[in-house]
Amino acid sequence: MNCEIFLELLEREAPAVEFEGPLLEARAAGVPAATLAELESTKLAALRVRALLERRARREAELAALFDTASDLAGLRDVDAVLQAIVHRARRLLHSDIAYMTLPDPQSDDTYMRVTDGSGSQAFRACRLPMGAGLGGLVAQTGMPYSTPDYFADQRFHHTPEIDGAVQDEGIVAILGVPMKLGEQVIGVLFASHRDARPYAPEEVALLVSLAAHATIALDSARLLTETRTALAELSAANEAMHAHYNTVERAAQAHDRMTDLVVRGGGVDDVAAVAADILGGALLVLDSDGRRIGVIDPSGSGPHEQLDDDHLVGEIASTAAHLGRAARMKELWAAPGGAGAEPLCTLVLHHPDELSPSDQRILERAALVTALLLLFRRSIAEAEGRVRGELLDDLLSGRVPDRAALRSRAGLLGIELEQPHVLVVVDHGAHHRTTTWTADYAISRHGLAATRGEQTVLLLPGADPTAAARHIARELTAAVGTAATVAGSGPVELPSGAPAAYREAERCVQVLHALGKRGTAASADTLGFVGLLIGQGTDVISFLNTTLGPVADYDQRRGTPLMHTLETYFATGCSLSNSAKHLHIHVNTVTQRLERITGLLGEGWQNPDRALEIQLALRLHHLRESAVFAG
Repeated sequence: MNCEIFLELLEREAPAVEFEGPLLEARAAGVPAATLAELESTKLAALRVRALLERRARREAELAALFDTASDLAGLRDVDAVLQAIVHRARRLLHSDIAYMTLPDPQSDDTYMRVTDGSGSQAFRACRLPMGAGLGGLVAQTGMPYSTPDYFADQRFHHTPEIDGAVQDEGIVAILGVPMKLGEQVIGVLFASHRDARPYAPEEVALLVSLAAHATIALDSARLLTETRTALAELSAANEAMHAHYNTVERAAQAHDRMTDLVVRGGGVDDVAAVAADILGGALLVLDSDGRRIGVIDPSGSGPHEQLDDDHLVGEIASTAAHLGRAARMKELWAAPGGAGAEPLCTLVLHHPDELSPSDQRILERAALVTALLLLFRRSIAEAEGRVRGELLDDLLSGRVPDRAALRSRAGLLGIELEQPHVLVVVDHGAHHRTTTWTADYAISRHGLAATRGEQTVLLLPGADPTAAARHIARELTAAVGTAATVAGSGPVELPSGAPAAYREAERCVQVLHALGKRGTAASADTLGFVGLLIGQGTDVISFLNTTLGPVADYDQRRGTPLMHTLETYFATGCSLSNSAKHLHIHVNTVTQRLERITGLLGEGWQNPDRALEIQLALRLHHLRESAVFAG
């Protein structure tokens, strides 16, 4: 019967005090001492069973909490939520007033509150614990669990005003702290504390250690997850970069292959420009070494392009690119020089409003380099052909081609059609390199010959009109090079025998133009009037001069007088004595005296129209003789 009473108390989980009830009732009823002793023994056995059941229930709750924590870790998504759950379970299982977790801060060499549960003090939540200070600092420093039933009375710990103030503000008395260890490294401290004095049982310490181990796993898993995500992000970025690099290399390789194929198949500058414009997307302008436009490609056909048409802007960006030696941008234009140095062989100018990637800039630079190589190759061929053509023309001018058969064999190799009439043109350019290059190219384009002699270039061109040929060359040369040259033509030329005479005639024509103050103009013997007749027909000019003006010239030479100059001025002023005196800055009487002396030397009638015309012609030829046009 007594056992049933205590079993009923155990079944309904009655508090320990109720187990005294049956014993008190028996004493009151006067139960014999033996029965009371038996009842006391049964009560003690029931209380032992009750304590065992409580421990098992507590252990079951602890295991359930640990199992829940493990489940949280298995499905870790938010590390803060997991840590908050661990701290909350620690508070619940240890029946503490407050539970909290501190983590180290390597930058400030102390620890800070990461998670709290049950705290009501802002000062406590913001408290930082230096390493070795307070209970928590000592746990973090030593890696060992510490507990105290009364923190303020415990002198094992290094008390600081800041820590003690925060603990007092929270009302904490008893504290239990255990380390969160990852190997030998302490990565945090888990606490349970009470607002009243009490010791902590070993099983409570063990339970908090188990929860701290789970918290350690949570933090380490979060770290590994973060590192994994970072690694995945870096791997993804690297993959994207590698893919972009592959596309860049593929794009560059495609451009290189297309341009190389063009060069191998004999493509020209326009073909290379078309490939570059197609790959890069935009209108492309090609400039030669002198900044002249030699080609423009617009695959979209959306022109005109205002900026590409702006010569000043195009020139400025081309100069900038040449100075930098690489691609340069200005507004919506990109330019790349072809060739090294401050004077590239060419420049490609691309209209592209958007940013060009570094790889596309390299494609533009490579296209410029390929274009420069083509131009250099073309120039080398032209120079080689020009030398061959120049040698043939030089032999013609020097009379070293014996007959037409010899000429035909050499001319046939150069595409010279001897059946057509030819004219000879002399270009006096003052050793201007660009003019020399231009005239050589001009001769080749007209299926003619060109040779440089000193400061002159001689051309033999198909045609029957030397005047038209000279004027056309002068006009085209000025437009292309920007400088005027004196140009003279002669012919048609009887080849090969007539070449030396035609050359001498054209050369004398250039000298006449210089003597007449007409540098930079074009003419032939046909356009120089009486002078042309003289230089074209080989008249004995010296004899004519001696017969007409010889006495006056000899008198001036012997006496040092200015009779020739007076005679020129007299005719130039319309035979006016007063005007002649003004021009000569002498008195009219002096003019009269000089004219009388001239009459004495030339004889009466020298002012008659026929004689006067001969004298004026002689005076003009005298000037040309002084210029060495008719010397010898």
